[in-house]
Amino acid sequence: MLFLTTCGTTKLFDIRSTWHSGWWTSKFAILVITLVFSFFIPTDFVHLYGELARVGAGIFLILQLISVIEFIAWWNAYWMPDDRKKQRLKLSLIFHIILDSHHQSSQNSNTLYMLCSSCCGLFMSTLFYMASLCGILVMYALYASKLSCTLNIFFITWTAVLLLVMMAISLHSKVNKGLLSSGIMASYVVFLCWSALRSEPANEICSPQKHDNKHVDWITVLGFLIGVSAIVIATFSTGIDSQTFQLKKQEYQMEDDIPYSYGFFHLVFSLGAMYFAMLFISWNLDSSTRRWSIDVGWASTWVKIVNEWFAATIYLWKLISPIVRQPKIMNHEEPMQQQQLQDSD
Repeated sequence: MLFLTTCGTTKLFDIRSTWHSGWWTSKFAILVITLVFSFFIPTDFVHLYGELARVGAGIFLILQLISVIEFIAWWNAYWMPDDRKKQRLKLSLIFHIILDSHHQSSQNSNTLYMLCSSCCGLFMSTLFYMASLCGILVMYALYASKLSCTLNIFFITWTAVLLLVMMAISLHSKVNKGLLSSGIMASYVVFLCWSALRSEPANEICSPQKHDNKHVDWITVLGFLIGVSAIVIATFSTGIDSQTFQLKKQEYQMEDDIPYSYGFFHLVFSLGAMYFAMLFISWNLDSSTRRWSIDVGWASTWVKIVNEWFAATIYLWKLISPIVRQPKIMNHEEPMQQQQLQDSD
């Protein structure tokens, strides 16, 4: 309902903007009414919503992946200077060494900033790759300690292969994106693989988690609360990152323009609610889950594994897409240049 009533809002003084940021008493009353009404919904409709929630949860995962990859690209661009900036940095250092100039404080500060950002980027790249390597080794020790754990061995080995492929492509001379973005993405992919292995049922022989159904320890409850909090933060951050998903970027923003798309914000929260529902039932509409467990089961495991592979695919395509599209752009520009030359003649 909030998505439908706030979609298309562009100005802060619009009545729909006031509805988005206010009217909390009315919103709370509507929330209570919908909660009471949900207990009287027929079972068939609940099952239909479950099927719809599966699709919505998948869309939410895709939006979250795109938002994470855009954040990684921003971090890499902020900390790792491009080739032109590196060349200017080298020339500036040589210039200061030869002339020993002390009066150009602004240039010194810019040079120092670029040097520090490069060192920080190199340090963080090493840190992320070390963390990824340690994660791979720990997963082998915990989830693939036996040769019979062929599926887990495949998951972990394929994750390691993805790390090598991402690092090799990012360091290719035609791509030249450095190690920071691929290092962050490597850690994220390893985390997704670990999360998928952790979602395997506890009674599996390859799972180190042996739970007693009658006993719930504080670690399980704490893990449940941390998982819920992480999903809420991810939903909120994705919801306000509407500019990432705009096909046409807005270059200039007026003072009375809204800071983000309210409609997209509520749409992401509705998709996030569907994702919450899938986590609580472990993506399985026909069986119940253990108390205080979240996102546990083979369905959850495969959803996370596919999510990991899809994340690596999107990142690799983001790396190679400029190279793939460059010949098409050049072929398209050549006839236009020839036409301009003919017109000038």
